[in-house]
Amino acid sequence: MYPADLKYDTEHEWVRIDGDVVTVGISDYAQDHLGEVVFVDLPAVGDTVTAGDTFGEVESVKSVSDLYSPVSGEVVKVNDALDGAPETINDDAYGAGWMIEVQLSDPLELDGLMSAEEYEAFIASEA
Repeated sequence: MYPADLKYDTEHEWVRIDGDVVTVGISDYAQDHLGEVVFVDLPAVGDTVTAGDTFGEVESVKSVSDLYSPVSGEVVKVNDALDGAPETINDDAYGAGWMIEVQLSDPLELDGLMSAEEYEAFIASEA
């Protein structure tokens, strides 16, 4: 159900690893619980994010939720397409709905993230 090539955190963000740069987005579980996404506030290229701290917000018809960075580092790319089409997060959470790319400052932080199997178990325990 959740892509096995990704890592996940307890705040429902996912990470796709490509060397020392990772792509970050929210899980299908998170977008489903948010409902229709209508706005996303993301950091700018060059901003620094810290694991566990907020890096933006996602607004849906139901609520506004903080986005928490699963890793620390410098934002090297932002998905600007979400400005005009935030619903892409609902339609393709693991593809075109990605949010930011981060140049890792501490690759060891990846060890603290969950596998897809661990994430599924985590979600089941929350229900």
